[in-house]
Amino acid sequence: MLDLIIIGSGPAGLSAAVYGIRANLDLLVIEKEFEGTGQIALSSKVDNYLGMPGLDGYSMGEQFRKHAVDFGVKFHEGEVTEIKQDESDKHWIVKTAKGDIFEAKAVIYGAGAVHRHLNVPGEDKYAAKGVSYCATCDGAFYKGKITAVVGGGDTALDDALYLSALCEKVYLIHRRDEFRAAEITVSKVKAKDNIELVLNSQVDEILGDARVNAVRLKDGRVLDINGIFIAAGSVPVTDVIKDVVRLNPAGYIEADETGVTSALGFFAAGDARVKGLRQVITAVSDGANAAVSASHYIEGM
Repeated sequence: MLDLIIIGSGPAGLSAAVYGIRANLDLLVIEKEFEGTGQIALSSKVDNYLGMPGLDGYSMGEQFRKHAVDFGVKFHEGEVTEIKQDESDKHWIVKTAKGDIFEAKAVIYGAGAVHRHLNVPGEDKYAAKGVSYCATCDGAFYKGKITAVVGGGDTALDDALYLSALCEKVYLIHRRDEFRAAEITVSKVKAKDNIELVLNSQVDEILGDARVNAVRLKDGRVLDINGIFIAAGSVPVTDVIKDVVRLNPAGYIEADETGVTSALGFFAAGDARVKGLRQVITAVSDGANAAVSASHYIEGM
């Protein structure tokens, strides 16, 4: 039996693996995609990770993975389809779609979350080429340029405000005539001279050449832009554990910075956890904390 199974090989999972190896744990990382490194691989550039400015996301993810591989971390490719706890001694059993079964004293779940897409032409084509899902991550690359934000919730309006301090102009595109965001945030947005509200509108297509240069709306209008930020929300990858651990109404795992969850020996790290900021640096921190918590738990068994 393994000491620890880590599910997910993004920054949270890889960080947990490195800390687990340092704690002399016999562990395995199960990853859905062969040699995956999580959503960071889709970022065109990351300039806010301390000590590693200017790297593209793919290269950063590869460095994270190499660190884990050099430490001797073992990986297994497979999609986890079932996680359950043995009733007798409380160890964990993890099954994959291929029929593989692994057992461990503890589990760290770091499968993350996925951005909700618009599913319009051009969205996938221009991913990391003007299409972004994180203003905090990529906004600095659009200083003095024209951008659009799509969405009507708090995240979308916060993104618009954030970008308005950097960009020449920000279009805020929302399919309704009213926002779901807090009234105080709405008031701040309306007070910004360089935020233009584009209401009762939906994106029909994202246009460009080598990069995004415009967006077409369903009413036929075309807005010239340099980048588009899609803030339609994110979906945590937690269906497989909905009967295992306590989730909040949005489906995120209820756990604090220690990674401790409602299930004994089950720890959470990364974007699938309830948290205020979802960035590479917070995912790495989560992995470290969860691994330390898991190590203490295993020592006390």
